[in-house]
Amino acid sequence: MADKKKEEKPKKPAKAKDETKAVKPKAAKADSKKAEGKDAAAKKPAGKKGEAKKGAQAASASVDLSTVPPPRLKGVFESAVRQKLTEQFGYKNRMQVPQLDKIVINMGIGEAVADRKKVESAAGDLALIAGQKPVITKSRKAISTYKLRENQPIGCKVTLRKARMFEFLDRLINIALPRVRDFRGLNPKSFDGRGNYSLGLKEHIVFPEIEYDKVAEVWGMDITVCTTARTDEEARALLTAFNFPFRQ
Repeated sequence: MADKKKEEKPKKPAKAKDETKAVKPKAAKADSKKAEGKDAAAKKPAGKKGEAKKGAQAASASVDLSTVPPPRLKGVFESAVRQKLTEQFGYKNRMQVPQLDKIVINMGIGEAVADRKKVESAAGDLALIAGQKPVITKSRKAISTYKLRENQPIGCKVTLRKARMFEFLDRLINIALPRVRDFRGLNPKSFDGRGNYSLGLKEHIVFPEIEYDKVAEVWGMDITVCTTARTDEEARALLTAFNFPFRQ
């Protein structure tokens, strides 16, 4: 008999690749890690900036603006000055009574051509006097005679309105002007014809906010009081009612 042929085992068919088999790509792992990182960051407590914002919000919420008293001169205007001007000029409407609009304080620093730090020093003193951050003024054109270049800082100014305006005016009339050396009163003719009054001070150290021992240099300033008056006579009567020390 012929040799028995070895029974050949049937070959198993090759397994087809399951295309539908889910394979986790690397990008999916990276996305999951990013999501975990965001969740962890969200759970972290707020940093210094967040704490500062929360503190500012809490402070603003704790201050009750209704309890803050109004400026003294504003109360004087409502209680006495308005009625006095109405009787003097015969206004038919209470809105016709002239009132203060704004106060502009200007400092011109000529020495700033050689040293810019003097402008910054003057701006710091003006901020203490006005209680508001001033604006640095710059030259509009170049003047070779004064060694002045275009767009060069040469001074600072600030505009006060509402409560700060009344507070500054109160300190100016009752504290600063009486401390001026050889003061004999304000010039009653320094009106511009439109109800605005201007005056000048040679020394800014007359204000109590400035410490004389810490001042490097003494600066002068121009102060303009703007009113809603139509004539100089009405503006003079308004300022006189606020006890402006006009020269007799």
